[in-house]
Parts: sequence; structure tokens; C-alpha cells
Amino acid sequence: MPIYEFRCLECGKLFERRFTSVNEKVELLCPECHSASLERVISRVNFFTRAGKGDTRPQVTTKSCSPGSNCMTLDIPGPGE
Repeated sequence: MPIYEFRCLECGKLFERRFTSVNEKVELLCPECHSASLERVISRVNFFTRAGKGDTRPQVTTKSCSPGSNCMTLDIPGPGE
């Protein structure tokens, strides 16, 4: 079950919402001010890599998603890489 974080564009409150499926249809409202003006935010992640052979550092790829905003992808090497 995916958990997503949202920020209210009216009052700035951050909150999480758990969905039972990726196709679930719900009306999202801010729990603080009940505004429907929300944006999805990227959750913070923590990871650990150990020293070894080769370059096992995470790779960040940035691209333009829409005018005035960028999207980033973080590829974290797994045990087989």
C-alpha cells in the first residue's frame, strides 16, 4: 500500500495519506484548513552504502518536468551492483 506525502498550498501543512491501491480514487483535502490546493512532495529517504569495488555511489538524474520545475531520479545501487 503506497504512502504519499502532500503539502497544502494554502496553509503549508505537510501530511501523509495511505492508499489501499495505486488506482484508488479519493478526494484529498488538507486536514488543517480543508483546502483542496495540494502538491505531492517527495519523501526523505535514508540509505547506507559500504565501501567496495567499483563506483557504488547513488546517481542523481535531473530533468525539466514542466516550465519552472525540475524532477529528480535517485538510483541507489543494490547488492548485485
